[in-house]
Amino acid sequence: MAGVFEVEVDGVEHNHGHGHHDEDTVQIDMSQLSPEEKWRLEHARMHAKHKGHEAMHAEMVLILIVTLIIAQLVLVQWKQRHPKSYNLITLFQMWIVPLYFTTKLHWWRFLVTWFLFSIITAFVTFRATRKPLTCTTPRLVYKWFLLLYKISYTTGIVGYIVIMFTLFGLNLLFRIKPEDAMDFGVSLLFYGLYYGVLGRDFAEMCADFMASTIGYYTASGMPTKHLSDNICAVCGQPILVDVSEEGIIENTYRLSCEHVFHEFCIRGWCIVGKKQTCPYCNEKVDLKRMFSNPWERPHVMYGQLLDWLRYLVAWQPVIIGLVQAINYFLGLE
Repeated sequence: MAGVFEVEVDGVEHNHGHGHHDEDTVQIDMSQLSPEEKWRLEHARMHAKHKGHEAMHAEMVLILIVTLIIAQLVLVQWKQRHPKSYNLITLFQMWIVPLYFTTKLHWWRFLVTWFLFSIITAFVTFRATRKPLTCTTPRLVYKWFLLLYKISYTTGIVGYIVIMFTLFGLNLLFRIKPEDAMDFGVSLLFYGLYYGVLGRDFAEMCADFMASTIGYYTASGMPTKHLSDNICAVCGQPILVDVSEEGIIENTYRLSCEHVFHEFCIRGWCIVGKKQTCPYCNEKVDLKRMFSNPWERPHVMYGQLLDWLRYLVAWQPVIIGLVQAINYFLGLE
């Protein structure tokens, strides 16, 4: 492939090479090539096209590094100075950016799950923002987001396991091609991480609104109502199971501040809604003390991982697009 390539694609001839066009020209019908041969041919064409552009490529790398540093500083300052607008724009980016790329690539499975998630979450969010707030709404909201959190967590773990099994060659025991197994694992990992991040952001928004609507919690940390004994400060409903008893459906948790809550409510408040304080007295919550089961602690670390991936999914495509725009205006290719 050291000669000149004249490849006919969709009826258009593309000439790449130097020198003797009449003697060394090779015509290749792309439709007769295997996917691997097509990739090798495109790889060779790319190297021939960019040969001698080392200085230009160095400039492009420098632009990328500088843009990433500046963008990171801007995002950090924006988040510190105006957290509400930052979170709102980030949530919108998380919701729209993957939809654009998957629609363009015709990934119908993702589009189906995206529409199902959007419809159910829109209904739950609508219920959470109504005034007056019905007594069953907080538990409905927290149960939905806890269910979504567990599904996304499990899906991500399964996808990661499939990827690791593929790297170790265990897929050959089931006569599955490595590329098929890897695609399946990456898809599951993407679904789990994406809906995990998106669900947490919607859960935090609903948690803030519902808690302020119920009236026990305010942004200043001063309760506006007196919390009666055996009343959950999140949903405002009575607690029927004692802390020392084992519940049939859910248990009762007591925080370090001695306030008690329904299991689903406080899990949704602390883990899904990313709240680290008591809903009533605003005292900091010790998650390690509250969740004694060691198998439950990775959920907290998983939530921290989702926070990091939020930047990667929501803002990285925007930054890359900005870098490409700068390269275009500077004539770099």
